[in-house]
Amino acid sequence: MIVSLAAWMQSHGHEFGFFRVFQYITFRAVMAAMTALLIGIIFGPWVIRRLAALKIGQPIREYAMQSHLKKSGTPTMGGVLILISVTLSTLLWFDWTNRFVWIVMLVTLGFGAIGWVDDWRKVVNKDPEGMRSREKYFWQSLIGLVAALYLAFSVSETTNVRVLGLFFDWVRSGFDMSLPPKAGLWVPFFKEVTYPLGVFGFVIMTYFVIVGSSNAVNLTDGLDGLAIMPVVMVGSALGVFAYVTGSAVYSKYLFLPHIPGSGELLIFCAAVAGAGLAFLWFNAHPAEVFMGDVGALALGGALGTIAVIVRQEIVLAIMGGIFVVEALSVMAQVIYFKYTKRRFGEGRRILLMAPLHHHFEKTGWKETQVVIRFWIITMLLCLVGLSTLKLR
Repeated sequence: MIVSLAAWMQSHGHEFGFFRVFQYITFRAVMAAMTALLIGIIFGPWVIRRLAALKIGQPIREYAMQSHLKKSGTPTMGGVLILISVTLSTLLWFDWTNRFVWIVMLVTLGFGAIGWVDDWRKVVNKDPEGMRSREKYFWQSLIGLVAALYLAFSVSETTNVRVLGLFFDWVRSGFDMSLPPKAGLWVPFFKEVTYPLGVFGFVIMTYFVIVGSSNAVNLTDGLDGLAIMPVVMVGSALGVFAYVTGSAVYSKYLFLPHIPGSGELLIFCAAVAGAGLAFLWFNAHPAEVFMGDVGALALGGALGTIAVIVRQEIVLAIMGGIFVVEALSVMAQVIYFKYTKRRFGEGRRILLMAPLHHHFEKTGWKETQVVIRFWIITMLLCLVGLSTLKLR
């Protein structure tokens, strides 16, 4: 919005030339982060009071950690505060003609809507299961597949008109047309090493990245501040990749694919960082509010979508290693339990409790120790991911 306003002001006289500063992505990114941070800090107490007034309290399951029982009734669905801050800040500071920011926002709000329904059924309708797994995965899959199909052609072209043309070319080819190299799977630590995926391969991979990332962040969101800070760090690092791939100069120098328009995603990533820090103000131990599925599913979907656009799916898995391990710990626990129950008649567990953060709590770590140590690990992983910019 401000980009268009600044351009309009400049066209009405040279005395408004100082508005050129709003054309710089880096300046707008800083302002987006500050705007989202202020929105979150200012409106956070009001949102928490409204959630408490609506009796939207977090239910604690009977088999959960005993130390968590005191958290019962703490307002949840605080992810609404994050989504409001991110949306308003992004709309204010990004270039509205940029198609990549719009698709990321649509995925984010779409997954947020799924999380909202799930949370609402759990805490308001008192349905312990919330949205049924099949229903949840259906809507996640629908959004993920639509986004994946669009991104399969949009990362290779510069405008929506050309994207549509490429899509029709693919249809006319009998669904056998290959995509440009930039749409392949880029391998970090190597110069321009890519594996061609084809349209179907790209769609399938993108689907798993978006939906998998969404659910992985959701599984990680089990302790005060555990999920939001890694989201801030990984999102900020992806913003650096977005800025580089959006620049023809920097992308060529660093042997990364040039994706015209992707640099504008830095605005969205900065807004996520600002909104995340504002939420952490209230979510730090002892938490005044929880994120809920409405926030976790949305932020995870956003990270996955951005990683696909900047062609850094593998780097996302590295930087978001905590999310990956948390998800794998749940999968391993469930699979091993079912296998041993079928074979021995009694289910056995690999971990004391899944996800992984609860296992460490069971071994004697305090909640704050688990959270801060996971933050430190994420910081190291993000540095490793950022090192791939140069180590090729």
